[in-house]
Order: sequence, then C-alpha cells, then structure tokens
Amino acid sequence: MLRPFPWCGRRSSKFPSVFNSPHSGRNYPSTFLAASRLDAHTLRRSEDAFVEELFGFVADLGAPLLHAHFPRAYLDVNREPYELDPILFRDGLPHYANTQSVRVVGGLGTIARIVSESDEIYREPLSVEAALERISRLYTPYHETLAALLLEAKREFGLAVLIDCHSMPSSPTADRARGRPDFVLGDRFGTSCSAELTRLAASTLEAQGYAVALNKPYAGGYITEHYGRPHKAQHVLQIEINRALYMNETSFAKSQGFDRLREGLQTMVRGLIPGIPGLAIPRAAAE
Repeated sequence: MLRPFPWCGRRSSKFPSVFNSPHSGRNYPSTFLAASRLDAHTLRRSEDAFVEELFGFVADLGAPLLHAHFPRAYLDVNREPYELDPILFRDGLPHYANTQSVRVVGGLGTIARIVSESDEIYREPLSVEAALERISRLYTPYHETLAALLLEAKREFGLAVLIDCHSMPSSPTADRARGRPDFVLGDRFGTSCSAELTRLAASTLEAQGYAVALNKPYAGGYITEHYGRPHKAQHVLQIEINRALYMNETSFAKSQGFDRLREGLQTMVRGLIPGIPGLAIPRAAAE
C-alpha cells in the first residue's frame, strides 16, 4: 500500500533544515478520476512535477524530505485545513469553514475546484463528508508529521529552517508572452524567514546564472505563513522553480536540464548551511 506522505533522510548533526514538497504528488485515486470532468493529463497541470526528485539529494546530507503522494488537485495541504468553497459542495458547510479567503474565491481551497485558472474539476458537487474525510485522513497527519520534524530540529539545534519546495509554470496562463524568472523566493515579505538567509539563497542561485525574484508573484502560501516564526527561531523559505528549467510542460517529461538544475539546487543548499542564523558549524561540515 502506497504511503500517502513518506519522508526520507536521517537527521545528522550538520544543520537543522527540513525540506517539504507538498504539491508533487501524482497518485490520482481512481474514484477521484471518475468524479472529474477532466482527464488525468489535464489534472496534472496543477502538479509540481518531480520536485521531490529534484530535492532528493537532501537525504544524503542528513536532512528529512517530506512529500505528498496524493495530488494537489485532490487535497492541498498548503492551505488552511478548512478553506472550503461553498460552490463546490451540495451540503451546508460547517461554521468553522473559511469560505471567503482569496484562495477559496479563486477556486483553489483545501479541496480545489479548478485547475489551470479556469478548468472545473468535478462533474457534480461533492458532499461535505467526503471533504472532511480527506482532511482527517491526509491533511491532519501530514501537518502533524511536518510539525514534528520541525520540533525535532528545534530540540536538537535550538532552531529550525523549513525549505518549502514548489514549481511554477514558465509563464502566466493569461499572458504566454510574459515569462517568469528561473526562481521566485518567498518569505512573506520578510516575516517568515531571516532576511540574511533569503539573501544568501538568492545570491547563491544568481551566482550560477539564474534569474531570481523575491516574493512576486509568490510570497509563500499557508505553510510559509503558518510555520514561519523567525522571532521564535523557526524560519520558512518557499522556493518556486520555473518548470521550463527541467521539464516539458506539455508532455510532463523531464528535459536535459533536469540534472543541471538538481546540481544547482545542491549548490544552493550547501551554500545555505553556513548562513543559517544562530547556527555555529565548521564550514567543512557543509562540504
């Protein structure tokens, strides 16, 4: 039986980082596909394809990598637990549901209504019971695991650094002529992560020739906002990777740039270790 959100890597004494890939899952339940108006290929447009593979090297560095096997279109753990869209359900929602967030209004709540900005996922409205079951079975234990990994880092090192790993389309759907940078780093405009760490990540990527933007158009989602507490020695940095760097966005096949990008990410991660705020380690430990 496929584990819904495995994590790999054993903690070492080198650095207190945790890596997370919440949107790279590509195990589409048959019941979900049967209920969808869209084919599996179209549903994959919302998927951060292969991101957990790009960051797979962190296990060799001793850092844990948590990633979802279930797809974002089925359940999005980078949302509040109950960001639920009333348009999507045939029953009344519980009083604690957040029905007015920008993400819900855009069709991208905890249970997404759309992919690719406009394609409706479901043939018919869902039952609230089905949504709550997904949240109970997958969302809650996923976040319990993530929180436990961060707590373990803080207990061992006195601080924790979460790198939240994502990918983005090479250009906005509405304007294919306007491309995006190679990377977008999100720290909620300086509120989720040490500015020093954000700058170091940007400069390490730029030194390799990559174009890097900060917080625009992605400043970080729920995970960045919820877990980022620099004043409590818990830093979260979101990384968005331009998919054109490593894959064919139409066929979902890896491109020749995949290995080069993976090496570049490894260079970035190794460069971050000595710059983690408040962590005193020999530079040789990061090499």
